[in-house]
Amino acid sequence: MSRIGKKVIPIPPGVTYTVEGNTIKVQGPKGKLDTVLPKGIRFDQQDGNLVAIRENDSQAAVHGLARALVNNAVEGVTKGWTRELEIVGIGYRAELKGNGTVVFSLGYSHQIEYPLPTGVEVTIDPKQTKLSLTGIDRQKVGQVAAEMRSLRPPDPYKNKGVRYVGEKLKKKVGKTGAK
Repeated sequence: MSRIGKKVIPIPPGVTYTVEGNTIKVQGPKGKLDTVLPKGIRFDQQDGNLVAIRENDSQAAVHGLARALVNNAVEGVTKGWTRELEIVGIGYRAELKGNGTVVFSLGYSHQIEYPLPTGVEVTIDPKQTKLSLTGIDRQKVGQVAAEMRSLRPPDPYKNKGVRYVGEKLKKKVGKTGAK
């Protein structure tokens, strides 16, 4: 039996859900999300909590996945999700242009404009080296953060580039002098 799939999902006050076919719609104070459920997994309410139930053992592989997706949706509409990035390097920075575009200066001959998808907001600190991405959809926030990081991944020799806050990097040793 799946350990993750057996866990119950507490439903906070102010959160409602409806199941329509293989889709569960979760609505809360921050917005609403739709999550597609794998076949053979259903959700029942027991004591104010949601419980993922699988029809038979052939759905064992997706039991925990379905529970995790619905839990992420419930947490997203109540608290929201945040991912933080930091930019390291001389002259490297980001700035907000308009309401939906982030402009990066990352040492290339040109600036990179990144349009933000709907549902993801970004705040940039006054030094223009830290970005905080927020949204209710965990997958979308993580995907946007990964795409921003891929614009200039951290260099293993100088550790310059865009990285997640708290990311541990291994610095490589450069060339050694000839003896």
